[in-house]
Amino acid sequence: MLTKNSSVKTTFSGVDFSKYSSRVSEFVKEFAARANKKGYFLNWVNLPSEQLKRVDELYSMVESFKAQTGVKKLSVLGIGGSKHTVEHMLGINGLNVCHDVVDFYSDVDSISLARFLHRLGDVTSSNYMVASKSGSTFETKDGFLRIQQMLIDAYMAKGQSEEEAKKSTAKHFIAVTDANNEKSELRRTSIEQGWLGDLFIHDDVGGRFSAFDDHALFTLIWAGLPKSDMIALLNAAQEVSSLSLSEDLEINDALKEGIFWADAKMNGIIASVHQYMGSMFENTVYWHAQMQNESIKDTLKQVAKVPDAMHHSAEAHFNPANKLVFALTVPSDKGVCSENAKSYIEALTKSYTTTGAFFKEEVATSSMGLTPEAAGAMTQLRAFATVYQEIVECVVSGKELPDVLDSVLQPHVEFYKKNLKGGVVVPGRISK
Repeated sequence: MLTKNSSVKTTFSGVDFSKYSSRVSEFVKEFAARANKKGYFLNWVNLPSEQLKRVDELYSMVESFKAQTGVKKLSVLGIGGSKHTVEHMLGINGLNVCHDVVDFYSDVDSISLARFLHRLGDVTSSNYMVASKSGSTFETKDGFLRIQQMLIDAYMAKGQSEEEAKKSTAKHFIAVTDANNEKSELRRTSIEQGWLGDLFIHDDVGGRFSAFDDHALFTLIWAGLPKSDMIALLNAAQEVSSLSLSEDLEINDALKEGIFWADAKMNGIIASVHQYMGSMFENTVYWHAQMQNESIKDTLKQVAKVPDAMHHSAEAHFNPANKLVFALTVPSDKGVCSENAKSYIEALTKSYTTTGAFFKEEVATSSMGLTPEAAGAMTQLRAFATVYQEIVECVVSGKELPDVLDSVLQPHVEFYKKNLKGGVVVPGRISK
């Protein structure tokens, strides 16, 4: 018998869920009919359970990668879901707090590159994980080719021949990309140059839904997540998958969250707010904003971290002329600041409840972040709720749902990519 996940507690106000009770079965069946089936981009539903089978392999691969060069830092080269999901997972799991174990590069301008290299100090002091499904992502390839050449130059400056330098350089790289080398240029490069291991971006797992894919798990392991915590995290995420496909609305918080946001839009409230409390969520905000923009395709939701964003947003949030709905994700604080934290949360809860529809999500914590169970559960909840919003809106309004849900696709990004490919910029070119 399924029971609610105890590491994430959600309370709702201002929404009459009984209006939707007769449609719950329909909502769930629409989701379940597509989940984990090839070509529907919902392969992330059971991805945690699949990754549990590879835990030992991934931990072994990290140790081998570290041993090849002896360096302590991993630099992640990737954009979008290849970056934001990793940053989010590190933050909520209380890892890389000093930013000294994992770094990121996802830019294409000279100053950003200079700042990244300044942080490194020595380009040979880091290993590099290159994450790209196609292996030809413009931004990622540009950074990879620059750093690869810098490594070759650095080893040649130490007296190695060009051939020796290329072999030494190859030891610093690992690829996370499509398993099929016919589809991925990066996979072909990895094979040709003898890079370590097989890390994958799994089929039908979009970037924003990939928090349990190889790039995120590998980085968590590099940053020191114990194996027992990894197993707990993945089990909790898979538990949420089961709960989120239940037709019992009392335990299906993901569907309730989807109904919450859909109800607001169907009642003419086009602006909404989801705030996260605490520094552990600094990068969760970027990931959630990506989820919002690419899945809901709506730029009117404000996703921010508080307390920072509270004072400068409160004037708009509590202006009676603005109609909004609100969500607040907060840590279960048991530390030295708990009394003031509780007062702050109570003030926000009362203010938001009075102003509009609201839900509060309280997540279980450890000393530096969330518990592994809460990290896995909350992350999977966000993915399910996003897709459920589309399903609820379409079913209730009588709009026919597409075979492949709009919320898991991103066709409009091709607009700028076509302009990029048609311009004078050559992907990956090292400017003179």
